[in-house]
Amino acid sequence: MTWFYDGKPFTSEDIGSFVSFVYRITDTETGRFYIGKKSLISVRKLPPLKGQKRRRTVVKESDWLTYFGSNDALKALVAEAGPARFYREILHLCRSKGEASFMEAHEQFRHDVLRREDCFNEWIVVKVHRKHLP
Repeated sequence: MTWFYDGKPFTSEDIGSFVSFVYRITDTETGRFYIGKKSLISVRKLPPLKGQKRRRTVVKESDWLTYFGSNDALKALVAEAGPARFYREILHLCRSKGEASFMEAHEQFRHDVLRREDCFNEWIVVKVHRKHLP
């Protein structure tokens, strides 16, 4: 269950200042694939401690190491066939959520995911502003 970036394994030590990434998960037996995005960090707002007024912010690493996409058909296939059957690659490392949204849509349109039968993607949803891009 390893993610690869530029052909090399990508680990928690490689995250640096990146906050998310755009990925491609490929079924090695059929060639069917899925393109999506995933956040590397999780930000949660907690209620203030007793006697305090400010809410607390907890920032930690997300579940990206064990993540296999949000598509139900893909997740069911991973559960049935096992994770070893899939190749997970990082296409783009992103420094903001907006950049990740743009790059995900760019890759999905570039690969024409909605018209291909060998793709798990069922829709493309994106809302990006010019300020989101570097």
